[in-house]
Amino acid sequence: MAVIRPFRALRPASKVASRVASVPYDVVSRDEARALAQDEPLSFLHVSRVEIDLPAGTDPYTDEVYVKATDAFLGLRRRAPFVRDAEASFYIYRLTAHGQSQTGVAACWSLDEYDRGAIKKHEHTRRDKEDDRTRHMLALGAQTGLVFLTYRAVPAIAAIARRVCEAAPEVDFEAADGVRHTIWRAPTGENGALMAAFAAVPALYIADGHHRVASAARARAELTATTPTAPGDAEGGVDTVLAVAFPHTEVRILPYNRIVTDLAGRSPAELRDAIAARCPVRAGAPAPSRAGEVSMYLDGRWHAVDLEAVEAAPAEGRADRLDVARLHAGIVGPLLGIGDVRQDPRIDFVGGACGPSPLQALVDCGLAAVAFSMYPVTVDDLMAVSDEGGIMPPKSTWFEPKLRDGLLIHLIA
Repeated sequence: MAVIRPFRALRPASKVASRVASVPYDVVSRDEARALAQDEPLSFLHVSRVEIDLPAGTDPYTDEVYVKATDAFLGLRRRAPFVRDAEASFYIYRLTAHGQSQTGVAACWSLDEYDRGAIKKHEHTRRDKEDDRTRHMLALGAQTGLVFLTYRAVPAIAAIARRVCEAAPEVDFEAADGVRHTIWRAPTGENGALMAAFAAVPALYIADGHHRVASAARARAELTATTPTAPGDAEGGVDTVLAVAFPHTEVRILPYNRIVTDLAGRSPAELRDAIAARCPVRAGAPAPSRAGEVSMYLDGRWHAVDLEAVEAAPAEGRADRLDVARLHAGIVGPLLGIGDVRQDPRIDFVGGACGPSPLQALVDCGLAAVAFSMYPVTVDDLMAVSDEGGIMPPKSTWFEPKLRDGLLIHLIA
């Protein structure tokens, strides 16, 4: 069962919500965050990536950064201003882009269920990133970014969401990237119905935000170790994590593409021949037409590579049969000499929101030597890997559109 709790959200006043809302802290570099926030003093990036307002070269993990983040958070709450809802509620958050909508329930979700595996993961987390967000949560006394969950669609939940969305929203704006963000506060009379409906959901799946959940669990441990009765929100509680859960039928996964900076001493023709010795290669399009195929941009041309013909170690689970795993096992590892894709600086990853054109541009301008345009992983893949207790290869999924930071905040201290 999925245990959810309403909470008293801290949120920007409706008239300034569009100015406060920011992209998630971890999808932009420091320079990109600085550029996005430089002309908007209310941007939540001044809190989530506070190093953009510190001198160049500042270590983003020094104590000074977290002190500055606390000051920035308190100042933004006054200036924006932020308001705190008087009653504990659930919220409906709708994302609309390219004529498609996905509607989720924002709530506080049980960290005990995360510990037990009822909130399922498909990625490993990095300790340094966990350390950073744990310190950030503890410094602010708040969870300020939304985890993206999905679940197998339940008609009763959809019916409640439709009822709530008949009223006027609290927040409704279109961001610069064309994504419309709309948030309704559910009447407290719907609290029981939503809790009962989610009690019938056997499992939740982390789509985006593995580090946020892991950090929330660590923050809970630290808070309860020092103050065993620390309640946080009386309703949400320190033993929960702030997230929005969307039905699997509405979730959109885009490909997470790859570029490699050099060909490990091979010429383009030699690399193509080496790949062709392992699997069929032919002239192709910038995007693959099916799972089991990858589009490769090399030496000014697109090629279709049949990954299904790659001979690799026997697959132990669904994760090993994903295209990203086959690409690494058959080409990126043995032919390009890349072992740990998390650590090797020769490989980089490009989210699929802009399609394959950025890949071609990076190769054409010399910033990369070869690019791989992937077929997207499906939600069924994600759920199957998670149900097996498996872990997807790094950078397997790119979820779009993305939730915005700063719109709904859960106070934990």
